[in-house]
Amino acid sequence: MINRDLTNKLIISGTSYPIVTLTGPRQSGKSTLLKNCLPDYKYVSLEDIDMRQFAQNDPRGFIATYPDKTIIDEAQRVPDLFSYLQTHIDAQGKEGMYYLAGSHNFLLMQSIGQSLAGRTAILKLLPFSHTEMGQADILPRTVDEELYMGGYPRLYDKSLNPTEFYAYYIQTYVERDVRMVKNVGDLSKFVRFIKLCAGRIGQLLNLSSLANECGIAVSTAQTWISLLEASYIVFLLKPDFNNYNKRLVKTPKLYFYDTGVACALLDITEASQVAFHFARGNLFENMVISEFIKQAWNEGREPQLTFWRDSSGNEVDLLALRAGQVHAYEIKSGATYSPDYFKGLTKWRNLSGISPDYCGVIYGGEQSLQTSNGKVIPWITTGHEKPSH
Repeated sequence: MINRDLTNKLIISGTSYPIVTLTGPRQSGKSTLLKNCLPDYKYVSLEDIDMRQFAQNDPRGFIATYPDKTIIDEAQRVPDLFSYLQTHIDAQGKEGMYYLAGSHNFLLMQSIGQSLAGRTAILKLLPFSHTEMGQADILPRTVDEELYMGGYPRLYDKSLNPTEFYAYYIQTYVERDVRMVKNVGDLSKFVRFIKLCAGRIGQLLNLSSLANECGIAVSTAQTWISLLEASYIVFLLKPDFNNYNKRLVKTPKLYFYDTGVACALLDITEASQVAFHFARGNLFENMVISEFIKQAWNEGREPQLTFWRDSSGNEVDLLALRAGQVHAYEIKSGATYSPDYFKGLTKWRNLSGISPDYCGVIYGGEQSLQTSNGKVIPWITTGHEKPSH
């Protein structure tokens, strides 16, 4: 069992709330984490047809059978159960009664909003972070291998072939999970849409272009992006709106939560292809930004991340607000440091007045440097200790 950084927050939350809800993409390790953290809790999966029918047809009997200390997996499968849980936990007045897990954020949060608002802590678990893999000594040997493999636990636990794993993962997601949330008429167009998104990693989101290339309406493209967000496939990084310069870009950038999924959608079938792929730089940028999200969620907080870009093309890849202080990062996949890496950061720093102490370049090399413009941070070193973001 590889230690997950969310473990402490997961356990502590159960001492403050009657219900703790754990969400995240399918196969990110939610069930394994809950079972290992809570060995004295009963485990019930509503993916099991018999259990699901029991909870649907006799919710009072279900709660009488599992009145306390129970993990309910895939809880969003029976949304009506949440009202009965509310009545039960209110009557008991205890903490740590239930841990709910689910991979459909939209369905799960809809049910929570209707019945359990204020009664549950909400935590999120993504696939293995770079930090977790470093601490467990299972980091892939190279950056390209890490981009290709991604972080899904089953790949490392079972030594699976990434190409096969992600092909099955995407097929299962499209054929089953998508239909559960949204009635997508033409699944082949939806698959094409996801592939087009993968080709646009790190780019400004252009819904009109996506819609035109996919042969769908712009409104449909917007709906599908929201669906991909709700199921933890993609996320949108919002631009920074601080008025340092009125000519700012106001369109979000598109990224994937896991680069292994993205590589599969880009038809990358082995790690050696990554080095020469047109999207390598954007995939590396994606991996770094998703690491910031993982660290925040593993600490039980929402990441406050943006990027900065003006209409002249000056850009800072990532602005991270932590404890009231903005930290600015440029992200470069190259293994050789260049002073030009600080060009966008210097422009932004002159406008914002932020000290070089809070600026850095995260790159694919191995040497740490302290320059007058900021730090140069090797990506590989962040796997062996928790980076301070």
